[in-house]
Amino acid sequence: MPKGTVPKAENLHLVSGPLSRNKLATLRDENTGTPEFRRAMRELALVMVGEATGSMPTRTARVRTPLVETEVEEISGPVCLVPVLRAGLGMLDGALALLPEATVGFMGLQRDEETAEPVEYYVNLPQNIGDYLVLVLDPMLATGGSLSATLTKLKEYGASWISCIHAVAAVPGVERVTREHPDVNFYTAAIDPELDERSFIVPGLGDAGDRLYGTL
Repeated sequence: MPKGTVPKAENLHLVSGPLSRNKLATLRDENTGTPEFRRAMRELALVMVGEATGSMPTRTARVRTPLVETEVEEISGPVCLVPVLRAGLGMLDGALALLPEATVGFMGLQRDEETAEPVEYYVNLPQNIGDYLVLVLDPMLATGGSLSATLTKLKEYGASWISCIHAVAAVPGVERVTREHPDVNFYTAAIDPELDERSFIVPGLGDAGDRLYGTL
């Protein structure tokens, strides 16, 4: 595939409306300070989670309005939000604002700066994760190594319905995860063309974790 060509996959969803583009503009700007960066990431998560829930299975139920009884639709199972530490925490508040009853699990992986491959250091998930609809929160999809490892681990624990939410995804990472996990849906606000020699997304938005927590 030519450099920078946007991959096409049925499980890849680009959320590129005016609202997501506006939030992304704030996140990309190097002059955006930590408080504003946090706020923009939270607000982008609201948009992205709203899109991702559109593919969740639903069930019908009966409720009574102030006037009559009527049929409604609701999400068919419990939801588990899994922020990939640490940058994924920046999306958690926004996700919980839309899904306040969701359970929260945690996956901690860090990239080996020598090999660019993921190293797992913390996992805390519900024992019955297979009963949940799982939303993985991971702002930056770069090489795809950490995310692919996260998805493999979730499946080993029994998760069967998984979608992933990103602020920015790079073409190499998108190609990898959509190929290795065709049963998972991926939602991103932008697809950037390449990675630099350190495997950082270009143009990207820098290190999301450092910008969220002021550790630049």
